[in-house]
Amino acid sequence: MDSQAIATHPDHTHAGHEHPPYLRHHFATVEQQRETSSFGMWLFLLTEIMFFGGMFAAYMIYRNWYYPAFVAGSHQLSIVLGTINTAVLICSSFTMAMGVYSAEMRRKSALVMWLLATIVLGVVFLGIKADEYHEKWEKHHVPGLNFSVQDFVRVNPAYPEDKALPLDMAEKTQVYFSLYFAMTGMHALHMIIGISILIGLVIKAQAGAYTQGHMTTIENFGLYWHFVDIVWIFLFPLLYLISRHQ
Repeated sequence: MDSQAIATHPDHTHAGHEHPPYLRHHFATVEQQRETSSFGMWLFLLTEIMFFGGMFAAYMIYRNWYYPAFVAGSHQLSIVLGTINTAVLICSSFTMAMGVYSAEMRRKSALVMWLLATIVLGVVFLGIKADEYHEKWEKHHVPGLNFSVQDFVRVNPAYPEDKALPLDMAEKTQVYFSLYFAMTGMHALHMIIGISILIGLVIKAQAGAYTQGHMTTIENFGLYWHFVDIVWIFLFPLLYLISRHQ
């Protein structure tokens, strides 16, 4: 292709609307770029579903095998803190959705505000989760050599309420806490990654990005954030609400 043809080719037009600055050179149109990015994001989320799905499957299998031990372990978790964290994440999904809406409406200040609100809620969630982890460490509920079940109370009505959980169930209870730390730990890691990305998005949004007609990045990150929230919606009842009735 000669220089004149290159100069008149739509993909090399700098002054027109055919080639906005955010359109990558290997895409013909903005719509093609958006659809490709969205497809890639959904494909990534599919791999995440398979990843967490494996842990959920392991949890359900061991819960069926060691149900009394899982019930005893669940009673060592705080429903209050778990409920607060659930509410925090639901609110963060709302603020993230409002961020996507603000980008669509090309409202820069609102976009930055909602992204910052999402960061704050994410940090609150991690702070509460860190407090829970600290409590488990102090009570020796972290699987390992110092793991202890002496303070567990049998919740089976057939036994006295003050009767300690038999020591032969210690290993089975460790399975519960191993899955607890593995599943909530991976979820927390996804939250940390998400907050780190959000900080970068806020910096770029303040510079004017995402409100000039190109909001695919915000949309795709919104999908990621909602996925992380949905994972917690499943974790909360499975880990915290096992046979809480007496």
